[in-house]
Amino acid sequence: MSEETNIIGNGTGRAEMPEEEIFRQRKDKLDRLRREEGYDPFVNDHWDCSQTLNEIREKYEGLAVEESSSDPLSTAGRVIAIRRHGKAAFLNLADESGVVQLYFQENELGGERYAFFKKWVDTGDILGIKGCAFRTQRGELSVKVSEFALLSKALRPLPEKWHGLKDTEVRYRRRYVDLIANPDVREVFRKRALIVKTFRKVVEDHGTIEVTTPILSTIAGGANARPFVTHHNTLDIDMYLRIATELHLKRLIVGMFRRVYEIGPIFRNEGMDTRHNPEFTTMELYWAYGSYHDMMDITEKIFVACADALGGRKITYQGREIDLNPPFRRATMAELVREKTGIDFIAVTDEEARNFARERGVDAANGASRYDILPMFFERFVEEQLIQPTFVIGHPTVVSPLAKRNRGNADITDRFELFINGWEFANAFSELNDPLDQRERFLDQARRKDAGDEESHPFDEDFVNALEYGMPPTGGLGVGIDRTVMLFTDSRSIRDVILFPTMKPL
Repeated sequence: MSEETNIIGNGTGRAEMPEEEIFRQRKDKLDRLRREEGYDPFVNDHWDCSQTLNEIREKYEGLAVEESSSDPLSTAGRVIAIRRHGKAAFLNLADESGVVQLYFQENELGGERYAFFKKWVDTGDILGIKGCAFRTQRGELSVKVSEFALLSKALRPLPEKWHGLKDTEVRYRRRYVDLIANPDVREVFRKRALIVKTFRKVVEDHGTIEVTTPILSTIAGGANARPFVTHHNTLDIDMYLRIATELHLKRLIVGMFRRVYEIGPIFRNEGMDTRHNPEFTTMELYWAYGSYHDMMDITEKIFVACADALGGRKITYQGREIDLNPPFRRATMAELVREKTGIDFIAVTDEEARNFARERGVDAANGASRYDILPMFFERFVEEQLIQPTFVIGHPTVVSPLAKRNRGNADITDRFELFINGWEFANAFSELNDPLDQRERFLDQARRKDAGDEESHPFDEDFVNALEYGMPPTGGLGVGIDRTVMLFTDSRSIRDVILFPTMKPL
């Protein structure tokens, strides 16, 4: 059996050589290459890659059968297949952009160079080539190689002889192999880059500057979530990986930056599933003199711009059609709960709300108010049914410690969450800028934490101090980048859109 066969199943039913045996054989081959030829493939430091393989395909697509070009080409890539035929061979060379067939011929290269190629080049190797484009008798656009260099030697085999890497556990743990074997995966991450670029363009077109705030902090604030704890040896204090960027960004608004945003990693020491990873990416944005209405408008613009950049405003996620044409629906949490359950939580008493909770199997505390219970009903009976884009407004104050109270009803806030496909994608408010109200809400959160709620917001004295210097009316927004990429790439799991997702050690 040739050394090109490997341990990952190919569905043929044939016995396969273990990967470690192939590794041993290739390592021995590398030793012989160095010893017999005096050639080290790892000392090359440059090769002219003036054209990508896709650019070569596009430029010479018009060549007729058996027609050649005299234009000199220079490029490089990974060998993904070799078909040898005596004094000639065909290779498939791949780079990030695509695949092109190469033609190696002894008459063209000379006996010595062709013998070197035949003996030492394997699938997986990185090859630099020079030559010219032509179209074969069978109509395949190819490059006739006149010069080549072995730029790196692959000691491990490609999965399934390039038929694809299917085992999801292996794909996530060895993302580098996944990216080699599955071009569709590379396309997902190209789209992710385009989505992030689109986010930046939309907000910067509206006068927003990008900033960077700390990842390590002495207080894990800005959200209700469990943090990761680490220890700073020099200061001999515990510190936390950030669970949000909100409080630092709002300090910048106090410091007279008018519009700021940050795209970066967030860390939450919580569960893992198809939509949650302990490390994920968000964009947070704050506009002085703005409100949650402005945040709805910019959020809508971002999602529409992403749809336009990726090819259309009607998308399909896991077989379900979603229409991203504006305007998106706007409805209060109470209205949506009333539509699904018939209960108007704005009109009922607290006791009636608790009775409804018992009747519907919602686990509410004995002293819970109707505003405590309303979001429980929303999560239980409404959330998963919000398939088309919907801005949910009117969140209770008790679950919105950083949002401004609504003028007409102090028990709710000027806040929204954007739901698509039953998922939350964005969270925004008219930011609370009253330092006295903020202090009281932090104290309420501290009481909840003392009562056993581990995710309650900690008291941040410095943030209250910042508000006491005066923060203008401000609109704030947070958007989950990973879920947005999942939606636009039709990806089933968040691990499919994070290059190196968190995995349990083997």
